[in-house]
Amino acid sequence: MDDGSCGDPGGRVPVLTVPSREPRTRSLTSQGYGDFKFIGFKNYIAMFQDARVGHAYVFTIFIAILITLGTNLIGMFLAVLLNSKIAFKNGFRAIFFIPFTLSVLVIGYVFKYIFMTPLPALGQALHIDWLSTSMISDPNLAWFPIVFLSIWQGVAYSTLLYLAGLQTIDNEIYEAAAIDGVSPWQNFWQITFPLIGPFVTINMVLSLKNSLGAFDQVMALTKGGPDSKTETVSYLIFQNGLGNGEYSYQMANAVTFFIVLAVLAFVQLKFFSGKEKV
Repeated sequence: MDDGSCGDPGGRVPVLTVPSREPRTRSLTSQGYGDFKFIGFKNYIAMFQDARVGHAYVFTIFIAILITLGTNLIGMFLAVLLNSKIAFKNGFRAIFFIPFTLSVLVIGYVFKYIFMTPLPALGQALHIDWLSTSMISDPNLAWFPIVFLSIWQGVAYSTLLYLAGLQTIDNEIYEAAAIDGVSPWQNFWQITFPLIGPFVTINMVLSLKNSLGAFDQVMALTKGGPDSKTETVSYLIFQNGLGNGEYSYQMANAVTFFIVLAVLAFVQLKFFSGKEKV
């Protein structure tokens, strides 16, 4: 599967990579490797009736929303903080960007150890029931480590984009607002936020696209468990398509997932572009 979206804060036009011809062709053939025969849309029909595939889509969208909101809210807060007049802000900028330079897969194994050993020990010491056992082995809480790791790693890039947007605002606007007695809260909502609207748009689109394609986090932390509760679409395509011989079946899943990503990207761009103020 080859999909992606990117854009320019000025033009806000996403670039979507169309899947190659082979996935689209093989998705219409019998499953497995080697010899195959044309079976039409049977893979697609079976996929829409597959509860495991349906759960993967629901879970992927669920964590994508949480990751996108968390990444952008924290990123915007840190960007405003780092753009203000504080000591050592250049040093803080470098520190906050470090997580983005690290491999998600490698850091994922570190977080897996933290969620499986130190955190449960802390929960037992503090007599907190839900923290006393590993979240990774809890079907109801296994999503949290994935979301936490994704936000921790993605906030850095989000902060960088928002910082770039804040740098485009002329200080004279804030000086004029200060003379008029505008409060810091009004300053943000009536001046800062509208003026960085294009950066909010592209940040939200990129964050959602990246979180919908979550794979390394799942591979490192849960491997889709427990009981397939944390399988994302990308992980399911990889695991069953390459590991369990469902090549053509998961090709159909990949093509469908690309269409979902494309539709969500354009809807998101349309929505946020309409909210921008110049």
